[in-house]
Amino acid sequence: MKQKSVAVVGAAETTQMGRIPDVSVIGLHADAALNALADCGLKPSDIDGVACAGISPTDLAHYLGITPTYADGTSVGGCSFMLHVRHAAAAINAGLCTTVLITHGESGKSRVGAGGFGRAPSSLMGQFEMPFGVTSPPTMFTIPVLRYLKTYGLTEEDLAWVSVIQREWAGKNPRASFRDPITVDDVLNSPMIAWPFRLLMCCLVTDGGGALILTSAERARDFKAKPVYVLGTGESVETPLVSQMEDFTSSKAFRVSGKKAFDEAGLKHADVDHLMIYDAFAHLPLYGLEDLGFCKPGEAAAFIRERNTAIGGKLPLNTNGGGLSYMHSGMYGMYALQESVRQLRGTAAAQVPGAKNSVCHGVGGMFGASGTIIFSNEAP
Repeated sequence: MKQKSVAVVGAAETTQMGRIPDVSVIGLHADAALNALADCGLKPSDIDGVACAGISPTDLAHYLGITPTYADGTSVGGCSFMLHVRHAAAAINAGLCTTVLITHGESGKSRVGAGGFGRAPSSLMGQFEMPFGVTSPPTMFTIPVLRYLKTYGLTEEDLAWVSVIQREWAGKNPRASFRDPITVDDVLNSPMIAWPFRLLMCCLVTDGGGALILTSAERARDFKAKPVYVLGTGESVETPLVSQMEDFTSSKAFRVSGKKAFDEAGLKHADVDHLMIYDAFAHLPLYGLEDLGFCKPGEAAAFIRERNTAIGGKLPLNTNGGGLSYMHSGMYGMYALQESVRQLRGTAAAQVPGAKNSVCHGVGGMFGASGTIIFSNEAP
């Protein structure tokens, strides 16, 4: 993809966040969509491309009264929205459409019209993992993280630091679900969920959503909000079974997706001002830092513990508070993208001074998929 040929011109989350017992899943998609349209001054009739996960783009388009020339229903878990951005940019560049709306909405807590997480007994997971007790995300992610900790001689405390520092970021964000400071001891004394994950190492369960609107860079300068340009993109998938990862200490999908995005962006790691790494559980930022090339294998825990990713650090990470403290309705990727856009617009609650380039990296399933988007606020 040509650098900066496409830009985000509209971005917004749902009006309410956290617990929304009176709005259905499709209602959350629509609320986020209308907020994003208002953000950039467009109407549904101005949209000719739609993308979403969790519901069908057919349902979304009909609900909003849109007749698109481009529709994307890619659904690979929480990073689906990173892939939607990549696909939308390609579609706009190819002339398939001019203006793409990407939406997300989940009733993760209230379960209003929400589906289940269950796997069919005939599925690969149903046949080869579930009979052995691997049934829910905490029990799935224990498989790689235990190997990672053993390989690099790390402990629960190293995971706890991730939660503690992200809570510090959340404390500066009025929209965050949890803002009160926590200590390493607080994390280690919280209830055990699935070894080694304790409650405060696990993502929130919330209701909410978000939406993005993309168009060509040429058109972007006509919108009222500051455009945020797509600089580089990447995506990959590895395996639907966490037990079949090539290497439990590293995600192949992370490495492939991240390298593709950095190569496309022509960016060096030293040029990155802001970083978002999907954090459904506390170990994911460790894998992300290493697989994206910011840290050598086994060194991410010390990098975080030394406050390099904290407020005032050299690589601000998950500045909204992340899935551990800000929001996590099930598929977190949209919230990470929203924070990257806010940082580069200069409107974030915990604004990184002078941020020009942001890397937004997501995971889908249990290391099953990955998407990486690199944004810039500098005009082409």
